[in-house]
Amino acid sequence: MKIIKIILGFLLLQYTIVAQDAVHNYGNIQIHDDGLVGFHMDVINNGAFNQNKGLVGFYSFDKALTISGGSNPIFYDFEVAVDNDLYIDNTVGIQNNANFIIGDIVTSRAASEVNINFLNDSFYTGESNFTKVDGYAATSNKSDFTFPIGHFDKIRPLRIESISPNDYAKSAYYYEDPNTPSVFGTSFSTFIKENEALAISEYEFWHLESMLPSKVTLTWDEESYAHLFGEDITDIKVVGWSVIDKIWVDLGNTNVEGDFINGSVTSEEFIPSDYEIITIGGNSDLLGVLDNIMLDNYYMTPNGDGINDFLEIEGLEGSPNNELQIYNRYGRLVFSMNGYSNQFTGISNVNGLVSKNTGLPSGIYFYIVKLNDLNYKHQGYLYLTTYQEN
Repeated sequence: MKIIKIILGFLLLQYTIVAQDAVHNYGNIQIHDDGLVGFHMDVINNGAFNQNKGLVGFYSFDKALTISGGSNPIFYDFEVAVDNDLYIDNTVGIQNNANFIIGDIVTSRAASEVNINFLNDSFYTGESNFTKVDGYAATSNKSDFTFPIGHFDKIRPLRIESISPNDYAKSAYYYEDPNTPSVFGTSFSTFIKENEALAISEYEFWHLESMLPSKVTLTWDEESYAHLFGEDITDIKVVGWSVIDKIWVDLGNTNVEGDFINGSVTSEEFIPSDYEIITIGGNSDLLGVLDNIMLDNYYMTPNGDGINDFLEIEGLEGSPNNELQIYNRYGRLVFSMNGYSNQFTGISNVNGLVSKNTGLPSGIYFYIVKLNDLNYKHQGYLYLTTYQEN
């Protein structure tokens, strides 16, 4: 039988069992004043554990820990130092401070009602790419709150500013293509939008629940490819999938900060629960269909066999005043040319992650071509496969 470390201020225990792998609470645990409790194993809470002061911490350097059970605990001060993450299977309330030290707090993405809920005037510290809520965070009785949420090794906070305090608002971030989401059971097709000029991210989205008119601030990083959504960051906006109309809608832009690598955009006022998911978008600047220029996704195998050895964009003679940029999947520019006429053979001409005049590795790239004579811009994917000579 393992022993749980408890440093007492005033602590009342009734019908609490310390089993081999977990603490089972069937009665009442109450931490008073400056009490400090450190759990080094799972906690299964089926009793009262919601009238607390002091600090409750979860600590493990060799395995994941879990909080579960049929009754939701509420902690005053709460800290997490768990190398392999702390999993929450029932909602945990925070009254004062949550301190992220090591590891994520992981909640189910299939059930927004399971979350870590920041109550009243509570706050958090220590959030980062590796110390965040991977899943749903919530807030109660707050009108202005930034959710410390993310996915995998990526924190992507969302801020909500509502006209009055939310009784209960919840949010999660998904580093996924909205066309093929993992848990929603439907596609949020980026081709279904209120106008053809609207561009929608295919890399990420957020789910936010709130019934109050609110402004929402979304963030981006270099893997958001924010430069795809306009000539300038002021072109970036918030877009949402309408629950009623089943279409992507422009939710506006009242403030933009940062640059194309890292930044944030604030929407106009809207009711978040009217939109199933939201993400960043902008203006695609697609002004029409060109009859004589074929713009598509391309496949290249630059191995000298005369087949798909270079990027051939048919009909570019219709706009000799053009610009081509090719980016890797991290949004780094690897090739750039004005007046392009099918010269790209998989060799970088830009110093950066790879040296200039160096062959690019196999992978997925994307390109942007501007046809200035025709006032037209297009973006697409390039699949590059290189072969080593024996």
